[in-house]
Amino acid sequence: MKMYEKAPAKINLMLDVLHKRADGFHEVEMIMTMVDLADRLELSELPRDTIIISSQAGYIPLDEKNLAFQAARLIKDRYNVKSGVHIHLDKRIPVAAGLAGGSSDAAATLRGLNRLWRLGIPAQELQELGAELGSDVPFCVTGGTALATGRGEKLTPINNPPQCWVVLAKPPINVSTAEVYGRVRSNNIAVHPSARKMQQAIEAGDFGGVCNHLGNVLEDVTLKLHPEVQQLKEAMIKLGADGVLMSGSGPTVFGLVSKQSKVARIYNGLRGFCKEVYAVRSLN
Repeated sequence: MKMYEKAPAKINLMLDVLHKRADGFHEVEMIMTMVDLADRLELSELPRDTIIISSQAGYIPLDEKNLAFQAARLIKDRYNVKSGVHIHLDKRIPVAAGLAGGSSDAAATLRGLNRLWRLGIPAQELQELGAELGSDVPFCVTGGTALATGRGEKLTPINNPPQCWVVLAKPPINVSTAEVYGRVRSNNIAVHPSARKMQQAIEAGDFGGVCNHLGNVLEDVTLKLHPEVQQLKEAMIKLGADGVLMSGSGPTVFGLVSKQSKVARIYNGLRGFCKEVYAVRSLN
């Protein structure tokens, strides 16, 4: 028996860090949405009690360091499942890119195994399981668009933003989320993006307002560590993207584009100096 799941990438339309908590995590406020750049998972039931991960990508771990492996182990242990599973990951989302590729794979694994093993776990419970694996996993379980608070696991679903093209560009560097958050000093943040204004623009279907209220306080840290991210942002603005922001802790930069006629120019202009560029639609 086989199940197939799609694991889309997420982008942060706004990300604010409020303070560091007693448990070492940061209290955040984010609005996240999904784009049509996705990994695909094939989950096959095995008769023996084992978890096997395979992938066409040679650059990801295939053992317990992989979040999909951790998700499978968690669901097996928690629900006392004796069957095994072979999970094949067809990777399309860049790794360590600020796009929650690993988290989305874990979320897709939870959804897929819930169906494969007919466990009947409700979405809320799947999100709670996801929170044990990582802060972005609960959002990736249900997708859509959401306001996320706490360490990112407390979710309030909101409307999807107006549909548009999204051009994503990842420079050839990997960024450690832990290092970026470790360098954030919330009391030194000069300008905090407004979740309220972003949400109002989304609810009004105001594409210009969404572009005007993009903001990510982690940019200050990552741009200092990696000047090439700043260069990508400037290039994307110059090429005509309507709104440009770094996603998550980076290093991927995305541009929101309303007119399809602009997309090819932006894509080709970035491909001149950046290998990993994607032009996709927002997921509505």
